Amino acid sequence: MKFYNIFFSPTGGTKKVADIVAKGTKLYTKEIDLIKEPDKLMKVSFEKEDLCLVAVPSYGGRIPSVVTDMFRNVKADGTKAILVAVFGNRAIDDTLLELQDVLEESGFVCIAGMEAVAEHSLMNQFGTGRPDQQDEKELLEFAAKILQNSETQKTPEFPGNRPYREYDGVPLKPVANGKCTSCGLCAKECPAGAISLDNPKLTDKDKCISCMHCVAVCPKKARNYSKLVSFIAGQTMKKVCSGRKENKLYL
Repeated sequence: MKFYNIFFSPTGGTKKVADIVAKGTKLYTKEIDLIKEPDKLMKVSFEKEDLCLVAVPSYGGRIPSVVTDMFRNVKADGTKAILVAVFGNRAIDDTLLELQDVLEESGFVCIAGMEAVAEHSLMNQFGTGRPDQQDEKELLEFAAKILQNSETQKTPEFPGNRPYREYDGVPLKPVANGKCTSCGLCAKECPAGAISLDNPKLTDKDKCISCMHCVAVCPKKARNYSKLVSFIAGQTMKKVCSGRKENKLYL
């Protein structure tokens, strides 16, 4: 049996959660970073005896559209999958349900799922510092419970609705500032292909999914977004994102 830790983590929060869960399985792990090595997913032959952890962030209660596109060309053979939806202290809405549908269409069998909190990728005042020590303890326990019964588990009932809630993105689109040296790292790693390889200072705002990966990886801190719009959005979301939201396990 091979165990794969597959994650889409533009700003690092989802990877932190995925790594904790992977650690809790106590299995030898093969990593697939869907941003840095997107082609790696297509090269793996997923067998029936394998186990995959698939972790994605929740964007407006949905999975990132680029993740859906990535899995369309994957063919699994009844491979068991543990689903993880990571959210910025608001809610996951239809994320787990949509991820289940995407994976099952590619031949996976979803045996467990969880929703886990990480620091909000756009507004760091929500979920600040998470996953923290308490989260780590809970996630490690979740992983152990899943592995204890992995051979007999069936697909649980995940929260969410079909059709999925509508999500048209957010108006926060990062752009280059005067510090940009056109090194091209942001363009190379942009999962949506929204930054020009020929001129990294150009961003296609229609393609941009506001994942903030370009902001996170820029060595010169030369990409940013409107702080005014961020502040207004933060004030709007304050009520639904305040307080400590809990991690949940679905078996």
